[in-house]
Amino acid sequence: MRNFLLFLTLLLTLSAVLALGGIHSHTSIKAGQQFVLGGQQRGAFRVKARNSGPVPVSVAERRADGTLQELGRLEPGQRAELAFAAGSAALVRNLGERQAEIDVVINGDTSFGMGMTYEGLKK
Repeated sequence: MRNFLLFLTLLLTLSAVLALGGIHSHTSIKAGQQFVLGGQQRGAFRVKARNSGPVPVSVAERRADGTLQELGRLEPGQRAELAFAAGSAALVRNLGERQAEIDVVINGDTSFGMGMTYEGLKK
């Protein structure tokens, strides 16, 4: 019973942290690739991003219907807060020749449909 109460307490604490603070991630993106966040989730999500690497990155939204909306560029050290619609994916592209790094906090619909992957950039 004592172990069950400890497990329940840890589970509730973890749930509260995720609900209040979102998901935190430090992501490295190889040259010529893009980091893809989301794309299958039912709800909208928000991203607080900081370019923590040495090269600029571009950010775009790939909407559920496949259309692409360019959102801008983050220079090293620059921050942005971005919103993405249900079914959309955030694309963080490394256009440089060195590895890019980005720190993100994700809030909103972070359900199991929220995928994270890498893709090569199309020429």
